[in-house]
Amino acid sequence: MSGHSKWATIKHKKGAADAKRGKLFTKLIKELTVAARMGGSDPANNPRLRTAIALAKGQSMPGDTIKNAVKRGAGEMEGTCFEDVVYEGTGPQGTLFLVEGATDNRNRTVAELRKIFEKNNANLGGAGVALWAFDRKGLITLDKAAANEDQLMEVAVGSGAEDYADDGETWTVTAAPEKLQTVLDALEAAKVAVKESSIAFVPKTKKLVTGRDAEVLLNLVEVLDDHEDVAHVYADFDISDEELAKIT
Repeated sequence: MSGHSKWATIKHKKGAADAKRGKLFTKLIKELTVAARMGGSDPANNPRLRTAIALAKGQSMPGDTIKNAVKRGAGEMEGTCFEDVVYEGTGPQGTLFLVEGATDNRNRTVAELRKIFEKNNANLGGAGVALWAFDRKGLITLDKAAANEDQLMEVAVGSGAEDYADDGETWTVTAAPEKLQTVLDALEAAKVAVKESSIAFVPKTKKLVTGRDAEVLLNLVEVLDDHEDVAHVYADFDISDEELAKIT
């Protein structure tokens, strides 16, 4: 999990710009809608929706906007129907990408993402091109002050988490997707504040990239993440702190 904090920092910096352009709300609304359609409108019985609502509230989304997005997803209101999509691609130095999102027009989205890949010396591939290189994991991020290592061992690992990692200013706890809610419940019961949680694709191994390829790959991640149909971008490359400092 080394590098998770690094990518999170980059993404959070981008998040402020996205919010100004209104794109962040669009992405959150899509996630609320899809989550409600897949698992129902009751957050108590729908962990994905519960997480989406928490993220939306964290970005100061109005309650009515959240409520209406959930109702549309559950079929209680008319509105655009979104569906989950996952695209796979390859980049410089054999790097692999998974792009998760939600769209109301698969043909439009795939055409636009293909152009983005091609403009960044990469290719959008078919099913199976990259998925094999990633594991599906539950991820929990905690501020460093929220818990010490003994608490993580006792509460998180004790309730079913696979591991935890020190990412500098934060802890990252990993769990099997089916164990994520159990670990979250245990942390809540122990009054350990959770900063963020999600079910994500984690690369099995990472490729260290440098120089021009590192710049191209960072730009590709940024442009993909900026697309309104894209919720998450996962890649199997890593960049050293020294190299990242040169670029940024």
